[in-house]
Amino acid sequence: MAAPVYVVAPDATVAHARNLMVRHKISRLLVMENETLRGIITKKDIAYRMKQGEAAWRRRPLDRIPVGALMTENPLTVAPDTGIKTIARAFVEKTISSVPVMNGGKVEGIITKTDLMKSVLVRQLACPVEDVMEDVAVVNRHHSLDHVITVMRERHDKVLVMEDDGALAGIITETNLAFYANEPKVSGAAGKEVTISRHRTADGSGGQGLLAVASVTAADVMTSPVITTVPKTLLPDAIELMGKHHVNSLVVMEHDTVSGIIKRDDIIKEVAK
Repeated sequence: MAAPVYVVAPDATVAHARNLMVRHKISRLLVMENETLRGIITKKDIAYRMKQGEAAWRRRPLDRIPVGALMTENPLTVAPDTGIKTIARAFVEKTISSVPVMNGGKVEGIITKTDLMKSVLVRQLACPVEDVMEDVAVVNRHHSLDHVITVMRERHDKVLVMEDDGALAGIITETNLAFYANEPKVSGAAGKEVTISRHRTADGSGGQGLLAVASVTAADVMTSPVITTVPKTLLPDAIELMGKHHVNSLVVMEHDTVSGIIKRDDIIKEVAK
């Protein structure tokens, strides 16, 4: 586990919480009130509130939204002697990314997916990435921020951004959304329409079409270039590559075509088995 933990009060602003995350290079904060654990706020909570179609209070500037409005209340907790497999299974089954470690009613630390990756159980995995990789959702570089978040919510996942010609342009993760530097642009004026090339289908149809572009698009928030690997890469090598580039996923490419994605989550699922 990681200790000590970074905390924030329920009435602190989300802007303050985000600044703490950026400053300390972390993805979550425990929400404490009078030494009592009230909840947890993560970069995902902040990321998804960026959707422009959300309720008006969610679209207020981050410095006007209290942490208590976005936090997850009563988070799952574990004891210091909880086994790694048990925690990995909780991450997978409950779609969570961390658990506070409690002892005698007091917070002693926190376990995150990053901490779990240091386990000896992870280092014992030796299969190629093609055995555990997943397919990956894609969006066009001109797609609106709302569309991107909708896809990410449906998949509980990151998305790849493609060029009009089908080439890989970038990747969007919760970090990209939560720490987007130009937040005021999210509530900006409506966008314009652009012409994009549509992929040809089996019957030969294709050509060009119009796509409405919002004030913030996939291209605005994506990370580029994307770190890639090949299907035959062994998991230990893939994990080392993730660590080298400080990422938690690799896009799997074969002959310049996207085959899938290998994520930290996929590796944790192997540990949970």
